[in-house]
Amino acid sequence: MNNFFIIVLDGVGVGELPDSNLYGDEGSNTLGNISRALNGISLPNLQKMGLGNIIPVIGVDRTEIPKASFGKLAEISKGKDSTTGHWEISGLYVDTDFNYYPDGFPDDIMQKFLEVTKCKGYLGNIAASGTEIIKLLGEEHLKTGFPIIYTSADSVFQIAAHQEVIPLDELYHICELTRNIVLADPIKIGRVIARPFTGTTGNFTRTVYRKDYSLSPPSDTVLDVLYKNDINTVSIGKISDLFNYRGINHYIKTFSNEEGCKELLKASKEFVNSLIFINLVDFDVYFGHRNDVAGFASALKNFDDFLPEFLNSLDETDRVIITADHGNDPTTPSTDHSREYVPLLYYGINKAVNDLGTRETFSDIGKTAADFFGITNELKGKSFLHE
Repeated sequence: MNNFFIIVLDGVGVGELPDSNLYGDEGSNTLGNISRALNGISLPNLQKMGLGNIIPVIGVDRTEIPKASFGKLAEISKGKDSTTGHWEISGLYVDTDFNYYPDGFPDDIMQKFLEVTKCKGYLGNIAASGTEIIKLLGEEHLKTGFPIIYTSADSVFQIAAHQEVIPLDELYHICELTRNIVLADPIKIGRVIARPFTGTTGNFTRTVYRKDYSLSPPSDTVLDVLYKNDINTVSIGKISDLFNYRGINHYIKTFSNEEGCKELLKASKEFVNSLIFINLVDFDVYFGHRNDVAGFASALKNFDDFLPEFLNSLDETDRVIITADHGNDPTTPSTDHSREYVPLLYYGINKAVNDLGTRETFSDIGKTAADFFGITNELKGKSFLHE
C-alpha cells in the first residue's frame, strides 16, 4: 500500500560511538551488554531479519540470508537526547546542543517558574532518577502540594506531581506555561515533561500519562517535506510531542509498547501512501532508566513476537525501517541515555538485501523516506533506497 514505516525502539543502542568518552559512556552497548548479562537472549524474528549481522549479540546469531538489509548509524548531532535523536533521524543535523543543568536549575529560572505558574513553591530542583525522586520527596509533596522539579543528564525540565494533589489537566497547564514562557529561547531546554504519579508513601508509582513538551525543530524535517507535498504523515506514540506536532496529518497517542504495536498494525491496514513514524518507549522508560536488564530483554522479546503479524500485514510496495534514537544501557551504573550507534534494519517484501555498513548519520533514514515518495528535498544524509 506504498507505506514507509520508521519504527524507533527507544534506547536500543548497539555500541558506544567514538566520542562516547565525552559523555561518560565508554563501554556502553545496550543490546550487546544485555545479551552478555543474561548469557544470551532469544529474538528469532529479528535474527531472521539480520539483527545479529549488525553486532555480536549472544543468542542472536548471524544469518547468511537475512530478510532485511542491515547496518548501523552514527549520530553526528551533539547530545544523546530523544529529541535530538529523532530530529536527526528525520533529516536534520543539530549543530548546537541544548543546555544541561546537572546541578539543578538556577535561581532566576526557578523564580520565573513560580511567577508564571503561580505555584507557591517547589521541591527538588536536582538531577535525579524519576522513580527515586518520588520516593525521596513524594511524602513532602503530599503535605505541601508543591510540584517536584528535577532534571537528568538530558536537557529536560521534569515536573512530577501526584494526580490527586495536582490533577492531570493542571499539571499539563503548568508544563505548557513552563515550556512556552519560562524556558523559551535562548535557554534551549529540549523538553519539559509532565511526570504524574499515584500511590501512597512508600508505594508511589508513575502513571502512563506522561506528556512531553518539546521545542519545534529548527528547520524542515522529513515530516514537513512530505506534509508540504501532500504525502500523508502519521505519528504513533510520542513522535508528535518530539516534533511539536509539526508536519503531522494524523497523530495517535499510546501509553505502552503493547498499545503502540496494536496501533502500528492497525495503521498498516488503514493507511496508503503514508509515512508512518512510531516510537516504542517502554525499553527506555521502564527498563533502561531503571537498570532493569531482564525487563529490557523481555520487552525486546515481546516486540520480536509481534513482528511476524506486522510484517504479514504488508504488501510488496511497503518499506520498513527498524532503528533507535540513542542507547540506554541497563548494565551500566548510569540510569541515563548512552551515546551509541543505533541499529538499522531495512525491509521490503522481495526487496534486494544488502549490508548497508556503518552510516555516517541517523539522517540517512529521513533522506531515504523522502526519496521513497519521490520528493525532491534538501534533508541531510544519504539515501540508501536503491543501494
